[in-house]
Amino acid sequence: MKFIQQLMLLGSLAVAMTAGAAEEAVKTITLEEAILTARANSVDAAVALNELRTAYWTYRTYRADLLPEVNFNATIPSYHKSYSPYQLDDGSYTFVRNNYMQMSGEVSIDQNIWLTGGTLSLNTSLDFLKQLENPRYNRFMSVPIALTLSQPIFGVNHTKWNRRIEPVRYEESKAAFISATETVALTAINYYFSLLLAKENVEIASQNLANAEKLYEVAKAKREMGQISKNDLLQLELNLLNARSNFTDCEISYKSNMFQLRAFLNIQEDVTLEPVVPEKIPYTMVSYNDVLEKAHAYNSFSKNIRRRQLEADYAVAQAKGNQREITLFAQIGYTGTADKFGPAYDTLKDNQVVEIGFKVPILDWGKRRGKVKVSESNRDVVKSRLRKEQMDFDQNIFILVERFNNQQRQLDIALRADTIAQRRYDTNVETFLIGKISTLDLNDSQTSKDQSRQDYINQLYYYWNYYYQLRSVALWDFVTNKGIDADIEAILRQ
Repeated sequence: MKFIQQLMLLGSLAVAMTAGAAEEAVKTITLEEAILTARANSVDAAVALNELRTAYWTYRTYRADLLPEVNFNATIPSYHKSYSPYQLDDGSYTFVRNNYMQMSGEVSIDQNIWLTGGTLSLNTSLDFLKQLENPRYNRFMSVPIALTLSQPIFGVNHTKWNRRIEPVRYEESKAAFISATETVALTAINYYFSLLLAKENVEIASQNLANAEKLYEVAKAKREMGQISKNDLLQLELNLLNARSNFTDCEISYKSNMFQLRAFLNIQEDVTLEPVVPEKIPYTMVSYNDVLEKAHAYNSFSKNIRRRQLEADYAVAQAKGNQREITLFAQIGYTGTADKFGPAYDTLKDNQVVEIGFKVPILDWGKRRGKVKVSESNRDVVKSRLRKEQMDFDQNIFILVERFNNQQRQLDIALRADTIAQRRYDTNVETFLIGKISTLDLNDSQTSKDQSRQDYINQLYYYWNYYYQLRSVALWDFVTNKGIDADIEAILRQ
């Protein structure tokens, strides 16, 4: 089932669970239902979705920077009534009065040049000046069309580097979102099995308490007939007291774990969840090379490595580009001026500007060269860290694969031990009732039974935990042998 289909299923499941809370106080929940509900309703899932939205709009902003941008700039109006200094022919200064109103408007189409990193603009503008004191007059200046180029020379091409980095960053974010949904599943598994184990402990404690009460009553009767010693009777009474205390502790733990799972799944507090032991186990063997290949192809870690390598190279390119600053500015177009609006567009004259500005350090005591060396050293540090992280990542996958494959055998052993321990305990209870074994043997079989049941639940938890860790690392469903994908656009539209 595709990821989006799972979200739709889990949405309907969550609605059904919350809507029926008032009518049904007890809700049986399976592990799969808990995982689906967590992916739809949990706070962790909401955080992952918001992080995806942030990454999506960041990427959309980057894509918009590559497209032409239409801008309108206007000043309507600008009023000035002030005195300005004015130098006379003899060199002395006086102040002249200014009282005028000015308005201007410009429409431009701007486009970043991917190849060179410059900016190309197509402009049209109109300026109006009205003198409000004698002599009063109006002036218009039009620029019907002008083509402007602003181009850094020898500097870093920011557009080129963004085109290399931003797509990788977005792919990293999408893979991280899918991994985060698997992490949500891991958290749900943890809470689910904690509740399941607490429930099993309550059932074990309840059964042990009932057996302890029964055995103590039988022991009192046997003591009256002289068939058991006073010490055995006291031991059984102590067992009864311990069973009552243990039952109380297990109930408290059960309620605490119930609250945790309910809060994580965002289910109403008046609903009692009844987890069931998973019966369907996705038995499958995986190989290290297969998991490693898929992890390198799909996991966000590989994309994170690539992005950080590019960012380190980008920092070096920026430092080298800042060693000298040379900028080309060129503009060609037409300009007209007149006292009225119409004539300002009739008699047009060429308007051409070419300007090259530069700033080249003659003596900076090695400051810019030092910045280049620092950025290159930082890049080497990043590369070393990335190699170490890659080795750790591959090693952790190897350990995870070995644990998962071994866990299948451990689960089979735990299931067999649980069955045997339960049969042994049932047999010892019957044998004790006819007086053929001591209380020590009975206590030993009870302890073994309880530990075997708890161990089986724990082994189940480890199996499912390792399985979803594999899914989270490889972003692959090893049962259906299909990738774990998501319709990102559909998810963001929800």
